[in-house]
Amino acid sequence: MVQCMEAWFLADKAMLAWYYGDGFQESALPANPKIEEIAKRDVVHGLERATVATGKGCYHKTRHGFEILGRLDPEAVQRRSPLAYALFTALLAKLA
Repeated sequence: MVQCMEAWFLADKAMLAWYYGDGFQESALPANPKIEEIAKRDVVHGLERATVATGKGCYHKTRHGFEILGRLDPEAVQRRSPLAYALFTALLAKLA
C-alpha cells in the first residue's frame, strides 16, 4: 500500500523538477523504485530537502500537494505503482 499521496510524486520527478524550477534537488528524493514501500516520513522529508532552495519554498501539502497531484503523468504513476495501476483500471472499468 502506498504510504501517502506524495509517494506518487516520486513517479514523476521530471514534473517535480519543472514545477519547482531552479534550486530543485532531485538527488534528495528517496531513490527506491518501489514507491509503495517508502515510509511516509522518508517521502515527505525527501520532498522538503529537495525543494527548500526553490522559489516556491519547502514542500507544503496544502500549498503545493494538490496542484502537483493534478499535474502528475498518470501513466508514469501507474508504471511505478502497481496499486495505482489497479485503482486506475478499476475506475476506468466503472466508467466504461
